[in-house]
Amino acid sequence: MPDSLRSIHVVAAAITDARGRILLARRTDGRDLAGLWEFPGGKREPGESPEDALVRELQEELGITVKVGPPLIEVPQQYPDKRLRLDVRHVVAWQGTPRGIEGQALAWVAPEKLSRYPMPPADRPVVAALRQPDRYLVTPEPGADDAAWLAGLAQALKSGGIGRVQLRAPGLHAQPRWRQLVTAAVALCRRTGVEVLVNGDIELARELGVGVHLRAAQLSGLSARPLAADAAVAASCHDASELKMAEALDCDFAVVGSVLATASHAGGEVLGWEGFARLRESVSLPIYAIGGLTPAYLGQARQHGAQGIAAIRGLWPSL
Repeated sequence: MPDSLRSIHVVAAAITDARGRILLARRTDGRDLAGLWEFPGGKREPGESPEDALVRELQEELGITVKVGPPLIEVPQQYPDKRLRLDVRHVVAWQGTPRGIEGQALAWVAPEKLSRYPMPPADRPVVAALRQPDRYLVTPEPGADDAAWLAGLAQALKSGGIGRVQLRAPGLHAQPRWRQLVTAAVALCRRTGVEVLVNGDIELARELGVGVHLRAAQLSGLSARPLAADAAVAASCHDASELKMAEALDCDFAVVGSVLATASHAGGEVLGWEGFARLRESVSLPIYAIGGLTPAYLGQARQHGAQGIAAIRGLWPSL
């Protein structure tokens, strides 16, 4: 990454009203990315804490005095002329009535409609952080006992917090047994309201009406998104070029790693959190971090721009 680019720390707010709507502001003419919608906030000044900067910016821009809540996500994003860190905090309490003091249009938007608003690249992961799961379970290879594997999946889902599952078993991929297991697992996930993606098998995903998680090796062989917009498409990526291919295919999210060392790849190359963040800033996709992670790392993951964590051992019982 070019070290000569200026670095900017922007603090912004996810302001939620009593109806659960979130406030967006439209960038005014004459500014970079004019006309796009964003989460309100602004640049942190030297010597300011992020909290003080956000209080000041929202007073100047919206005429409200806010109580800053917990962090949501920090998104590193590279633009042609700068490297931005978008530091977003929850705000659920304020005094005053928000209004566009600087002439900017405002909109209170239901969470499910946020994606309809064109936004700068750094804001797309913020929308995902507000709306999508922070834990993505990748299933382990089934052993000889299919019932035990399905029971493990049921236990993982029952433990709570898992909103997405990738059904993955490279050793069984082409076998009828795997099709049967996937069919049963999809039914189980649907009963619990969990989104399902099948690893690699686009046709099986279409047949069952679920999402597909593309392997990195599949990306270069595709010229368009392989499923309709109502089914999730994700990809495993290891470098910036693979992430850009995933973004060009209109993937909904990606998984990047290995962030930390894992038992299955002991001694293998790891990105570390800074390496993950450098890849994060190259695209606007929501990205899960993977590799040696458990839910205890969720806060650290969000600090480096991750949607959350993806894991096998860290999210599967008794592994």
